[in-house]
Amino acid sequence: MRHQFSFLGVVAPERNKLYKKYFSEAKKTKIIDWDFVDTCWRKEPREYQYAAANYLKAMQSYLKDSDLHKLERLVVTKSWWDTVDILDRVVGSLVYDHPELEEIILKWSLSDNIWLRRVAIDHQLLRKEKTNVQLMEKILLHNLNQTEFFINKAIGWALRDYSKTNPDWVACFIEKNKERMADLSIKEASKYLSHH
Repeated sequence: MRHQFSFLGVVAPERNKLYKKYFSEAKKTKIIDWDFVDTCWRKEPREYQYAAANYLKAMQSYLKDSDLHKLERLVVTKSWWDTVDILDRVVGSLVYDHPELEEIILKWSLSDNIWLRRVAIDHQLLRKEKTNVQLMEKILLHNLNQTEFFINKAIGWALRDYSKTNPDWVACFIEKNKERMADLSIKEASKYLSHH
């Protein structure tokens, strides 16, 4: 993790056991404990941020539209792909339930912060035929001509994931925009297209 975080040394299988035990209890409350989330985010060892991000993932059906700014704060604080890629699912769930928030996600896609842009690009992962394709296209077009690895990888992932649902659309997008796309994005996006 580029030596930027300290770790307690609790490995993923152990963490997942703890999550299962405590988060099933938390779900019964049907209320998100933001004090717990904020406390975890302030603590030094990285496992606390994993706990908070996974807690939010477990509780995502109880998010309110007004929680998006809280999620934004988490995305831009102690940012690295390990927490951001959990939070993008949480943001995706909230935006799916509250489509009026799509305008904010569109703004994120133009942010100076690469992690907000990454969440905007990947927040619709696994939506299949429920993907808002117009929104995805706008967000992707905002992020072409990039040298940033984490953005180019995210573009590839978004397209690769959607190619399982609509390979023709993805192939067409690549064809139209390949001059402005990084090789990494094209490689990731094309992974399943050869079987098409």
